[in-house]
Amino acid sequence: MRRTNQVQGWLSRVQTVELEVAELISDNAQEIEKLCLGGFCSKNCQSNYKFGKKVAKYLQVVATLKGEIFFEVVAERIPEPTVEERPIPQTLGLESTFDEVWRCLGEEHVGIIGLYGMGEVGKTTLLTRINNKFSNTPNGFDFVIWVVLSRDLQIDRLQENIARKIGLYDQSWKNKRLEIKAADIFKILSRKKFVLLLDDIWNRVDLEKLGIPPMNTNGSSKIVFTTRSAGGCGLMEAHRIFKVKCLEHKEAWELFQMKVGRETLESHLQIPELAEIVAKECDGLPLALITIGRAMAFKKTPQEWKDAIQVLRRSASEFPGMDEVYPLLKFSYDNLPNGKIKSCFLYCCLFPEDCDISKIDLIDCWIGEGFFDEYDRGYTIIGDLLRACLLEEVNDDNVKLHDVIRDMALWIASEVEKEKESFFVQAGARLTEAPETGKWQVIRRMSLMENQVQSLSKIPSCPSLITLFLNNNNLKVITDGFFQFMPSLKVLNLSNNQSLKQLPSGISRLVSLQHLNLSLTNIKELPEELKALVNLKCLNLDYTKSLCRIPRHLISNFSMLYILRIVDCHYFEEVENCEVLMEEVLLMENLNVLGINLTSSHALSKFLSSHRIQSYILHLRLELLEDSRSLNVLPLANIKNLESLGFRNCEKLEELKIEIGNIQQNVCVSQVHGFQFHSLYYVVVSDCNKLRNLSWLGLAPNLLTIDILRCPEIEEISGQYSGEVPEMMRNLNPFARLELLILKTLPKLKSIYPNALPFLHLKEIKVSNCPELKKLPLDFNSAKGHKIVIRGEESWWGELQWENQATQDVFLPCFRRF
Repeated sequence: MRRTNQVQGWLSRVQTVELEVAELISDNAQEIEKLCLGGFCSKNCQSNYKFGKKVAKYLQVVATLKGEIFFEVVAERIPEPTVEERPIPQTLGLESTFDEVWRCLGEEHVGIIGLYGMGEVGKTTLLTRINNKFSNTPNGFDFVIWVVLSRDLQIDRLQENIARKIGLYDQSWKNKRLEIKAADIFKILSRKKFVLLLDDIWNRVDLEKLGIPPMNTNGSSKIVFTTRSAGGCGLMEAHRIFKVKCLEHKEAWELFQMKVGRETLESHLQIPELAEIVAKECDGLPLALITIGRAMAFKKTPQEWKDAIQVLRRSASEFPGMDEVYPLLKFSYDNLPNGKIKSCFLYCCLFPEDCDISKIDLIDCWIGEGFFDEYDRGYTIIGDLLRACLLEEVNDDNVKLHDVIRDMALWIASEVEKEKESFFVQAGARLTEAPETGKWQVIRRMSLMENQVQSLSKIPSCPSLITLFLNNNNLKVITDGFFQFMPSLKVLNLSNNQSLKQLPSGISRLVSLQHLNLSLTNIKELPEELKALVNLKCLNLDYTKSLCRIPRHLISNFSMLYILRIVDCHYFEEVENCEVLMEEVLLMENLNVLGINLTSSHALSKFLSSHRIQSYILHLRLELLEDSRSLNVLPLANIKNLESLGFRNCEKLEELKIEIGNIQQNVCVSQVHGFQFHSLYYVVVSDCNKLRNLSWLGLAPNLLTIDILRCPEIEEISGQYSGEVPEMMRNLNPFARLELLILKTLPKLKSIYPNALPFLHLKEIKVSNCPELKKLPLDFNSAKGHKIVIRGEESWWGELQWENQATQDVFLPCFRRF
């Protein structure tokens, strides 16, 4: 507290009078000596008169001061400084993000800024740097308010922190209702320019309830907050968001060296190389780099460093200090909405370290486990995990787990929720034999993928086993009794075992099985015994190049089948097989997701005439089609969920035409909309020896990938529409969302598109053996704001023609030699 200005002024006047009166009193003795006749007369009347006059004056001044002594308020709270500087650890790798956010704070149209990223990645450190920057550069703000939130979000505590900062808090504050407190805060902040820094938001903060004035995009005040979830940025209606990422290799290595210490790193020639391996295990996460770096300080023998590498790879939770790291990261897991999503997240740690996980494979497994029944629900959960920064997106098809997050997930599954989950993960462990069968007894989920196991000859007893990953091994033999004692098994992945040619008859014992993945195996036939798997929901036979026999009515016997994937299967090369299986597929009532090859125009016509396929999520490959020289692609646009489409080995096919019929030239926008492939994101065309162009691709506005291979007659990918195509369709913007374009062995290809295109999302163009392609549809503005990678032969690149020198200069750094 401090005196009010009024009281301080009064006291100053009193002090002045006191000094003057003290001087007057000191002169008193001299004036008394001038008196005579008992004080009734003066030797110097003039001097005594002046002295008496002064005394009378000061008596009047004192009386006046005493009359002013009654004040309503004598003291007031000392206002907080504009910025309270906070301690900050030494940081690396945040400079570029900090600079972007600081620039953003100067933009008038940005009121709310969100910083999101995985746990312990440096969000609070970045926010602290912003706070401290204001102490040197206040930018005219009256208040810079720092508030740390809690997961239970107590509004009264947040209001108290704000009130203390703006000078509102006193004893009476505690007794006020929340609405009154909010009104008091609003009254002050609405007249001030302020920055509100909110650290660690988990749920939406109702700013109105706090008393924060609305953050209009043209306002001068700002809010900056941190959250672990990108979804939190949406809940807070952020005008701009920034992802705080893990450190790049250079910064991560620099931070790790700092914590280990130069003395240790220089103590042995091998240690720097080993230390880089240890640092890599931290995958750029600052907290892990700091914790493990401190633990390795003064470890001065190569053997200690080698042991550390083994521990981190085997079970990072055993490493000193990680028992403090994982609980901090686990807050993101704890904050997931429900147990199903938590189980879906933990499921991801069955995949190896640094593994790109296919979204499709993951969702298929989740459905097989019984976490949910609807396919689209899987993409929602992946989105939730991405927004929670527990998964990272590699591209539109794949996600991955950060190494430290994966280690945390294994720790949760094996330590925290051991009784419920019970994982056994030896993925990518270079095993040549399966673990001893005694270890299988209590396991619920086991991953032995990406090893070199060749034989499963022993018979394990595992009554609790639900998921078993045996994919990406060298399996040749599975003994008939191997599956005998797995009554609860729901998910079995045998994919990419290319030496596997036969399934054991004992597979029929898996009566609970709901997901069976046999893709990329060389099995020759599906055994009759599979009919016992009546609960099967997902069957994956993609790329079974040796599969010659599927028993009649086997597929239709799986009445619960929800997902069937059977693309590039040798079985379909016989047209009769294709048509027979087509009959079975069209009768399946529960089927929702289908990937299939069709090898005849008759099968395609029958397929398109079925109303059931309109609801399928479809991945369609048209192969051989020996009876077709021309194919109208527009009926395929009626399949509203057609996601990927391929044409392969159609040797007689010359034309993929757009035949609209009696459409008039003044067709309206809604009609044009119906002719487009809105859900199609992937197209592959290969080994179609007579096909000349692919102009219809312009009708697929959401294409992400185009892959054209070994088509010797193709001269252009997509040209301008002509003939009976309506004018509206000629003005469509093709390839607006394209990310990847692959062109290989197209000897007559001259044009991708006649004009330059903006390519707002294009990441990469790959060109190989296309000698006539002399110009790309690029100009100076193409891909503005992001960089395209162009891969090709050096001789081809040297002969490319550019619109002008400026365009060539822009794309010169983009080239990468094949």
